[in-house]
Amino acid sequence: GKVISFSLPSHKMASVSISKKRKFVADGVFHAELNELLTRELAEDGYAGVEVRHTVMRTEIIIRATRTQNVLGEKGRRIRELTAVVQKRFNFPENSVELYAEKVNNRGLCAAAQCESLRYKLLGGLAVRRACYGVLRFVMESEARGVEVIVSGKLRAQRAKSMKFIDGYMVKSGQPKQHYVDSAVRHVKLRQGVLGVKVNIMLPHDPSGRMGPKEIQPDVIQVLEPKEDAVLAAQ
Repeated sequence: GKVISFSLPSHKMASVSISKKRKFVADGVFHAELNELLTRELAEDGYAGVEVRHTVMRTEIIIRATRTQNVLGEKGRRIRELTAVVQKRFNFPENSVELYAEKVNNRGLCAAAQCESLRYKLLGGLAVRRACYGVLRFVMESEARGVEVIVSGKLRAQRAKSMKFIDGYMVKSGQPKQHYVDSAVRHVKLRQGVLGVKVNIMLPHDPSGRMGPKEIQPDVIQVLEPKEDAVLAAQ
């Protein structure tokens, strides 16, 4: 295959010749580990995802969160600490990696933020049903097309079971699922055992692409009104 030269975001940050396949695997592993680190570190600050942009001079890491002020910390101290951790862990050269915090426009349409919110409600001792219905209501009020919350594990009794809460419209298969459904999974470590929490949010269609995907669903058909036939002038 083609061999390209690039700066590797893995343990060996040297500029080396590397095959396309290895580059994509290395980038994927880097993204996964970075996402895991930030998910654990910024759980309380509404962490909602990370985007990595590689430029010639530096690597830019954009952290999406609901509470950006907490991510930045006092006088930007926390984000500088995170930058140092990322730089040392992945062996980036000095001043070649930059971290930025970006605010999530609508946290009601962000599955990761809602999953974390539900996790903290359950850790605080709130009843499962009440916590889930609270999330359902908040998401639907944020103009989502639909929402699904699944909590499974030892709920009240010794025997594990699964509870599913659904509201609105949700696609489960095909290409629209890739574009329209935002998903997140979290583990809640309670005294009696671990609960699994899964949140799926069906985003609304938005032509501008800010609130939801630009792509129109393939099964949504718009019927146009027939045009008025121009009456031909009498010859």
